[in-house]
Amino acid sequence: MIDFGLTKLIMIGAVALVVIGPEKLPKVARMAGSIFGRAQRYINDIKAEVSREMELEELHKVHDEFRQAAADVHQSVSSGLAEAKNEINGVWSDMQGARATGTSEAPPDALLIARKAKAFRRKKLARDAVPSWYKQRTGQKTRVVSAAARVARHRPSGMASNRTFFH
Repeated sequence: MIDFGLTKLIMIGAVALVVIGPEKLPKVARMAGSIFGRAQRYINDIKAEVSREMELEELHKVHDEFRQAAADVHQSVSSGLAEAKNEINGVWSDMQGARATGTSEAPPDALLIARKAKAFRRKKLARDAVPSWYKQRTGQKTRVVSAAARVARHRPSGMASNRTFFH
């Protein structure tokens, strides 16, 4: 780069004043300033365009990476689904074969579920098996009563219902 100091600028101005003349010097200086400004704007536009192109190229790379990752995920999911479908079809064909031969043995999971359902029903009946007269006698709650109903039930009978708190 050229190093312009204050003394060099004064020297250039003196030579321009002698060569161009005092009447044309302001016009030439204005024209030189506008040309210099245009050049700076042009260089800044080129820099911005190059940076945009670089960012666009980076975005294309990221887009391709995401597309490849999505394809990999799609492939792994579809292969997993195909394996599951093959297993289900195999079990289904085994079940159909067992029905055709007359051996309708339930899978162990179905037996376990039936046993758990029976135990649940038995426990539920045991919870509800206490008679209501026994619950009333021992003081167990048989129904929900609101607070206002409890206050009204335990209010002394001598109090008038039309009296307020302050009277």
